[in-house]
Amino acid sequence: MNSQLINLAINQEDGSLPGEGLSVLETVTYFVLAPTGLFIGISLIVYLAVRPKNARGTAGRAITKIN
Repeated sequence: MNSQLINLAINQEDGSLPGEGLSVLETVTYFVLAPTGLFIGISLIVYLAVRPKNARGTAGRAITKIN
């Protein structure tokens, strides 16, 4: 059973050719920097869309509500 799995993992399908490996910089960019940047960007967009209305331009005003 184990030898069959190892053989399957080593041997590739007919006609498939492996490409070049990624460099360390490419790996870090694709798998660390890009997802982190997307997360921060999406989080910022969501925060700006749902933040409280009184946080917009009311800093320093004494009157916050008219009765």
